[in-house]
Amino acid sequence: MKKYFFLFLLTSYALVTNAQFDTDKEPFMTKSLSSESVKHVMLETTGGNISVVSAGAADARLEVYVQQNNGKNSSLSKEEIKKRLEEEYDLNISVNDNKVTATAKPKHKNMAWKKALNISFKAFVPSYVSTDLSTSGGNINLKDISGTQNFSTSGGNLNVDNVSGKIRGRTSGGNLKLHNLKDEIDLSTSGGNIDAENCTGNIKLSTSGGSLNLSGLNGHISATTSGGNVRGNDIGGELFSNTSGGSIVFKDLYCSLETSTSGGNIDVAIREFGQYIRISNSGGNIDLVIPKNKGADLKLSAQKIKTSGLENFSGSKEDDEIKGKLNGGGIPVTVSSGSGNIYLSLK
Repeated sequence: MKKYFFLFLLTSYALVTNAQFDTDKEPFMTKSLSSESVKHVMLETTGGNISVVSAGAADARLEVYVQQNNGKNSSLSKEEIKKRLEEEYDLNISVNDNKVTATAKPKHKNMAWKKALNISFKAFVPSYVSTDLSTSGGNINLKDISGTQNFSTSGGNLNVDNVSGKIRGRTSGGNLKLHNLKDEIDLSTSGGNIDAENCTGNIKLSTSGGSLNLSGLNGHISATTSGGNVRGNDIGGELFSNTSGGSIVFKDLYCSLETSTSGGNIDVAIREFGQYIRISNSGGNIDLVIPKNKGADLKLSAQKIKTSGLENFSGSKEDDEIKGKLNGGGIPVTVSSGSGNIYLSLK
């Protein structure tokens, strides 16, 4: 059955004409979803934030927040906001076939900036739900949900916590903060940093201009940046990570590793071998620590190579090249530094 509970029918709400209210903390309107079986949420706004959070059936609801002039002045009353919304915006909210849809768009392309409003949505819905979320200028927050999630913002941050399923998010100018994600993870930013912690599964993270901070990841991991540094610790599975212009520091790894940089130093400590180690650096030094008493096939080349604790080794060892078997051979360890040095130690 097709049902609509809003088509911008704000007159159905008792609004206090002259009352001032806190637009950050008080929703302009709230619609209960406690009688709905929500399985899909689609939210779209041009200037506000979007949040989707798990809630029990009795607390399921959609909240709409409205601010003027990018939140710099909260002096409008509800009646004044209502009037401006009616004149300048199309605000549509509906429920149809277990899908909640809310959109907020300006009516005019060349609307005066002083009349602009930030319209944000907060959805409190069952934990298993799929989403399609889009905002031009705000942040997107997801918490405690599972399913298929698609979300994007042109100018805000992405904050995702305790979310599982197929997760795809994009931002052109913001940072990513990711905690406790599982399954299929594909997130990117064109201009911000990425912080990822306690995530498992197939993980793809990329930024064009920021740094990467990775902690407690496990799975098939691809983490890349064009212009920033990379730091990581306590990572298992298989890790591919590179940067064009920064340094790389990895500690306490128990994974297969392929990593490279063109413009910084590389510092890697391996706790347990995975299936392979491949490290390359065009212009800097490499400091590598590998497990002691473990078999490895070493292939190292650099301007100069220094080693510590390299016992039970058979093969060739030169100032600029090492080839041979450590402890009878085993995991391939390939390290190259074109114009830099390599320091290899065993612990």
